[in-house]
Amino acid sequence: MEHRLAELEVRLSLTEDLVEALNLTVYRQQQQIDLLQQQLRHLYRCLQEPSPAVEKRSPHDEIPPHY
Repeated sequence: MEHRLAELEVRLSLTEDLVEALNLTVYRQQQQIDLLQQQLRHLYRCLQEPSPAVEKRSPHDEIPPHY
């Protein structure tokens, strides 16, 4: 009986360590997701705003790459 109780305590301890490691992994992944969403929103805003440096050009005005 005592051996069985000790085995259960060891398993419980290992399970607690595993749950803690998994929680840390989930926390870090959520931080990465938040950062990626922030970057995506920034890129989306940048694409929505017209850039003053980009001039409207006709494809006929472009020099072909072999020149």
